[in-house]
Amino acid sequence: MQPIMDTSLWLVHKRRALAQPADGADFLMRRTAEDLADRLGAVERRFGKAAVLFCQTSAAAEILAESGKVADIVRVETDTAFLNGGAGLIAPLETVPFEPESLDLAVSLLSLQAMNDVPGMLIQIRRALRPDGLFLGAFAGSGTLFELRESLLAAETELYGGASPRVIPFTDVREAGALLQRAGLALPVADVETVTVRYASLFNLMADLRAMGETNALTDRSRRPGSRKLFARAAEIYAERFSDPDGRVRASFSIVWMSGWAPDASQQKPLKPGSAKVSLKAILEAPDGQ
Repeated sequence: MQPIMDTSLWLVHKRRALAQPADGADFLMRRTAEDLADRLGAVERRFGKAAVLFCQTSAAAEILAESGKVADIVRVETDTAFLNGGAGLIAPLETVPFEPESLDLAVSLLSLQAMNDVPGMLIQIRRALRPDGLFLGAFAGSGTLFELRESLLAAETELYGGASPRVIPFTDVREAGALLQRAGLALPVADVETVTVRYASLFNLMADLRAMGETNALTDRSRRPGSRKLFARAAEIYAERFSDPDGRVRASFSIVWMSGWAPDASQQKPLKPGSAKVSLKAILEAPDGQ
C-alpha cells in the first residue's frame, strides 16, 4: 500500500508544536475532549483498564479520570515528550501495544487522520478489547479545511497552471461506519460535528495549524516551498469566497466520531429477516391510535 501520509514528518511537526506552544492553539483538542466527556457520560457502565492512544496531550486521559468511570488509565504515545513528564507507554504510531482482550476501553482523539492503515489500527483495537469493551474515537474528517484547500488549489492553478496536494484527504462519516464494521466492532456508530472558527485572514489560520503541528505531511507533497506570491493570492481568494460581512474568514473542522463494541453474546442482535410479527405495510395503513 502506497503511504499517503509521511508519519515521520507529522511527528516532527507535532514535536515542534509541543516545543513552541502558542496560547489557544489547542482549542480543537480541548473541544474534542469536552465532547468525549459528554459521550462517555452517556455510557452507563464502569471500565477497568483504558488505553488512551496517541492523543498527543493529556486532555483525553484527564477526561477519563474526571469521569470516575475508569479504574486504570494508560497513555500511549510515540515519544516521551508527549507524556510531558507523566507515565505511559511508548510505541510506534499505528500500533496497539496490549495483549488481546486486555482492555475495557480504548480512546483515540485527533490522530487517526494521520495514519496510513486506519483499518489495521481499528482491527488492533478490537483485538485488544475484552468482549463488550468499548472504542471511542474522533478524527478530522471530510470537509475539514475545505475553504483552505479550495483557495490554495485555485491560486496555484491560476499562477502556475497546476497544483500540488497541500491539504490531506479526509475520510467521511459513511466511510468511518464501514471501517468500524470491517474491523469487526459491534453496534458501530459514526457521526460528525462541524466546528467553524473565524480568523482575520488565511495567514492567521495557517499560524494556528502550524501551532497545532498540522501542516502538510503528505507523502506526495511538493518539496518546493510555496512562494509568497502563491499564499498572497490564496489569501485574496479565501477572503473573496469565505469571508463574513465583518471581513473575517471562516475555517471548518469536521470531527468524525466513531464508537463500537468488541462483540459479546450479551449484546443486542438485529432480528432475522422475516421474523417480524407485524408488517410495516400494516403499521402504515393502520388508523391513528391503533
